[in-house]
Amino acid sequence: MAYGNSFQRTTPIVLNLIIINALVYFAQVAFGGGSNVNTISDLFALHHYKSDVFKPHQLITHMFMHGGFFHLLFNMLALWMFGTLIERAWGPKRFLIFYLICGVVAAVTQLASYAYDYRHIDGMNLNLDQVIEYQNILRASYTVGASGAIMGVLAAFGYLFPNTELFIMPIPFPVKAKWAVLGIIALDVFGGISKTTNDNIAHFAHVGGALAGFLIVLYWNKTKKQTFY
Repeated sequence: MAYGNSFQRTTPIVLNLIIINALVYFAQVAFGGGSNVNTISDLFALHHYKSDVFKPHQLITHMFMHGGFFHLLFNMLALWMFGTLIERAWGPKRFLIFYLICGVVAAVTQLASYAYDYRHIDGMNLNLDQVIEYQNILRASYTVGASGAIMGVLAAFGYLFPNTELFIMPIPFPVKAKWAVLGIIALDVFGGISKTTNDNIAHFAHVGGALAGFLIVLYWNKTKKQTFY
């Protein structure tokens, strides 16, 4: 299947996802900044399910928002590099379904992480002032980004193209995709467990997206064997 456009034959779903993410980011900036607490983040970022501003649609909308320009840039670069090949292999419809499922599973995993992180407060009997303070904390603690869905794309790439050699800075030699993806997932697991100070990365959302991606491609490949390289 061939796709022709100005993005060097970038596949249609990948191209449109990049455009949508870019437009949403510029809208975030126009209405108060990519990482500030504001009406846009209240409405569309992913919040703890006990937050007053949580809505079910945030499971999807959060994956089209970003916390800064470089957050957007690196996510879209990864989507373009790895998603294009997978969309060519699967076709647009299957790739879009895959991408959205991975993003939603990543969001659900993040909600589980919120529940664990705030479990002690959730179990307390709070007075009115404490409830208001807690709600302010929950409002400011939200998740944005396509990283969970893109981790699913990386997991699928590592499964379908396991021996493709990748150059990953600062490693001075090529690494096969299967080992690179496993290494990235291992770093996220470590980051999620260690909870380094000032680390604002949703590590377990990444792991959830990657696990969803791997399980989906494993299931799909049972019915239609595809061998690449």
